[in-house]
Amino acid sequence: MVSRRAPIIAAVATAAMLALGTAVVPLLPATAVSTVAPADDTGSTTPQSAAAPQATPVAANGQLRVCGVRLCNQQGTQIQLRGMSTHGTQWYSQCVTNASLDTLANDWGADVVRISTYVQEGGYETNPQRFTALVNEYIDKLTARGVYAIVDWHMLDPGDPNFNLQRAKTFFTAIAQRNNGNNNIIYEVANEPNGVSWQTIKGYHEQIIPVIRAQDPDAVILLGTRAWSSLGVSDGANESEVVNNPVNASNVMYTFHFYAASHGQEYLDALSRAADRIPVFITEFGTQNYAGEGANDFNMSQRYLNLAASKKISWVNWNFSDDHRSGAVLTEGSCASGSFGTGNLKEAGRWIRDQIRAGA
Repeated sequence: MVSRRAPIIAAVATAAMLALGTAVVPLLPATAVSTVAPADDTGSTTPQSAAAPQATPVAANGQLRVCGVRLCNQQGTQIQLRGMSTHGTQWYSQCVTNASLDTLANDWGADVVRISTYVQEGGYETNPQRFTALVNEYIDKLTARGVYAIVDWHMLDPGDPNFNLQRAKTFFTAIAQRNNGNNNIIYEVANEPNGVSWQTIKGYHEQIIPVIRAQDPDAVILLGTRAWSSLGVSDGANESEVVNNPVNASNVMYTFHFYAASHGQEYLDALSRAADRIPVFITEFGTQNYAGEGANDFNMSQRYLNLAASKKISWVNWNFSDDHRSGAVLTEGSCASGSFGTGNLKEAGRWIRDQIRAGA
């Protein structure tokens, strides 16, 4: 996400109802004895009369894997995840709480949350122990709710992921070692590489993947693509550089980011072609411009999400915070007050919530 930095170029910066053979609504853990009503305007929920419990996303799907060019559950069924990304946790950890995650899991029906750990900009490099612990805390909270967790290594500036190679090795070793018994973790190893070639990015991926595999051999790993994870489009290239020179690893997917008000038909076409040739996961998108600001383009956003639905491309929206930008789904002050209900949503928030709930 182009956040708290000057715009550079059309930086393509971004899950969560499941598209199963039969729809599954991710509400309460399978052991629960009651359903939960949608959140009211304060974000609170009220128990309803007892009803048959419905499986959480993780209970229904288990350990995910890549099958061909799609994401599949443990039964081999192709699925689509839909959900939200946090903002940078160095700024907005107050937006990731038990109450907010209950809202995402129970009211929105999100089945995946992306934990956005910035490396620079006051993030991981300033206190590795603190940010590693924070990721583990959020993983535990999501695991308790039966929701998938994307561990996002949010490198952005410098754009060469190799600048943070040793930090990444330390971070992913610690996270994977501590959580290798979980079946709900997905690793995203480079948010938005930029300013370097695909060959350079590919070399980074091929050094990081074995670090994770040594601790967690079965997890899906998401790989950033060139030019702010635009499959190279923002640098005048296209998906062919990845299609013709893929990373030498299995059980991996390639990331694509779009911002609908900035990224039009050329980007949509590249995504469509790529999804027929390589496994793709939209780990970040917005309905605004590439800086996550300005007016919402819901028409173009819908075209992207229609394509994603037709090809079972999982997606995560940027972002679940109360930042002042239009791309943050909550109104300012919501997180401090602990209010996450529909009355606290901006226009984009209401639209995204509807999109996620529609997959139920």
